[in-house]
Amino acid sequence: MKKILIIVGGVIIVIVLIWLLVPKNQDLPQTNIIADKPTKFNKAPDFSLPDYQEKTVSLADFKGKPVMLNSWAVWCPFCVKELEDFAILQQELGDQIAIVAINRAESLNQVKKYTDDLGLTDKLIFLLDRKDSFYRSIGGFSMPETIFVDSAGNTVFHKRGPMRFDEIKQKINELFAI
Repeated sequence: MKKILIIVGGVIIVIVLIWLLVPKNQDLPQTNIIADKPTKFNKAPDFSLPDYQEKTVSLADFKGKPVMLNSWAVWCPFCVKELEDFAILQQELGDQIAIVAINRAESLNQVKKYTDDLGLTDKLIFLLDRKDSFYRSIGGFSMPETIFVDSAGNTVFHKRGPMRFDEIKQKINELFAI
């Protein structure tokens, strides 16, 4: 029994050391798990999803404009800060970019109450993905996930995990020269 505990403890230590020591370069292009090639060569996934007033919004509605599409959920603690940062950037950048927050399969009442409590409901485009189809279409496996789409509808960057305000702003400037 003591040998098993020592082995298990050793394995855990090795895993933690690998996790701590392997560089985590967030600026490397990420791949689309479904297509297994850089996302910048992929068309952005089209969607038709309702907003809070049940008006259908699709990617085509933003044709000719860069778009940030963010997949988020109420239960995701990292999403709160990002939503607040997205709202600030949307206000700063106005019509130069559309920032769209797509909720993952939660009810309208739950999501709207959440964004109302944060004071964000009227500051971003919020869509409801009741079947979680958008998240699956981007090969999602972390939370939050954000894709940057150019004015021609191509995914030019896919970020898995949270982004800091300065990182979001830098990426927008780098990709869209805004």
